[in-house]
Amino acid sequence: MSLGKRWLILSHGFNMDGRAASQTITDKIPYLLEAGIKPTVFSAITGIKDRRFPHQQFLAWGPAAFRFDFRHWIANQYGRGIFYKVTTGLVSLFLAPFIALEKLCLGYSSQWSWAMPAFVNGLKLIKNQEIDVIYSTGGAWSAHLAGLWLKKKTGLPWIAEIHDPLVIRHHPQDQGFDKPSNRDAQFRKYLERQICKYADDVWWFTDGALHYARTRNPVLNTLGGARGFMVLPGAEPPGGLYAAKPHTYSDKLNLCHFGSLANNRSLSTILNALTPLLKKYPEARQFMRVHAYGAPLDSLTIAAQSSFGFEEVLIAHGRLEKDPLTGKSGREQVLERMQAADVLILLHGDEEWCAEYIPSKFYEYLWTGRPIWAITHRNDQLDKMLQERGAYLSAEGDTNSVAKALEAIWLDWQSKQLIEPKWLPIGVDQAVKQILNDIDFNQQERQ
Repeated sequence: MSLGKRWLILSHGFNMDGRAASQTITDKIPYLLEAGIKPTVFSAITGIKDRRFPHQQFLAWGPAAFRFDFRHWIANQYGRGIFYKVTTGLVSLFLAPFIALEKLCLGYSSQWSWAMPAFVNGLKLIKNQEIDVIYSTGGAWSAHLAGLWLKKKTGLPWIAEIHDPLVIRHHPQDQGFDKPSNRDAQFRKYLERQICKYADDVWWFTDGALHYARTRNPVLNTLGGARGFMVLPGAEPPGGLYAAKPHTYSDKLNLCHFGSLANNRSLSTILNALTPLLKKYPEARQFMRVHAYGAPLDSLTIAAQSSFGFEEVLIAHGRLEKDPLTGKSGREQVLERMQAADVLILLHGDEEWCAEYIPSKFYEYLWTGRPIWAITHRNDQLDKMLQERGAYLSAEGDTNSVAKALEAIWLDWQSKQLIEPKWLPIGVDQAVKQILNDIDFNQQERQ
């Protein structure tokens, strides 16, 4: 017996700002609809309301989340001008003592209270026999909390999609068994246990995340617990791209990074490696260009740029907006820059949780057909996928491997023989197919 087709999708950030947590679920919707799923979506008011199916948006009931949601709603409705500054300032001032009290008494992340309206309104639909399956996805863990409450109250099938690890480990020997120091982390650990016990099916996005969750929760994949599995989320082809385009070499070697930067995911790693390269190949300075798109530079990158005098080497483009001359959207321009890049830079990070995390940008990069230079940290699954396709690969913190990769890129570019990766993109369609097949199989196993 298969699960019913009427799914209640709990997603706090649905249709919100093109964020990865939003795209992970919104990109699945066309394939779910194609499979006959009839969704009802509950989300915060921070995103754009979908008109293809019932989509209810709720303000969170806690003061911190209310302030966060209100700011985004005002920005979406009226922009970030004077009206935004005045209204959000007044609301923040009014809510300040209540937010302080909430933090003192609970100490949870701000969005936790969105679970309350999601639960109350979800319960109404279930009592009216309008829902067959509860599907929580996040991102924000409030969606899973609402899913847990609804499961316990109604007994309906509950499937959960975990974007990022709920328990953050701090070193390779740390399995996540120790009691976390702050209350939000303690609650996330409790929530992981509850998901592994009460959900019907739950999936993570990496082998590492599934491994550590199973280590902490032996009930997973037993008769008394949830069925857990791993799904590669994939990405939709940017701009409808379904084939790699022939590359045209220019008079510059363009290394391009797209997305956010931070001190633990910093282009300073590359600038530091560029210094010894220029000592060996001084002429490279006039040809080498490192481009940063989509976000401000992190402080380490800014310091390295200034220290080494790389103002002409590192070019920060920021967020690309609609071009009034060509009419091209920022997204269209990003796609063009990705395809034109000689090499795409993928920065993984340097924290232990990288073993359980694959950047969503990796899946977008695969659709461009351009070689990737990935600087990764303790993630064999990511390394294997890169090696299978052909990539420049370095280990985070290994200055020698970073320097060698940069030199290889320089020499390959000079001879116009940069790696031509295999065309093996990973789409969202395969993720939806696997999810539907696995939960259907698991449901039959339970009969």
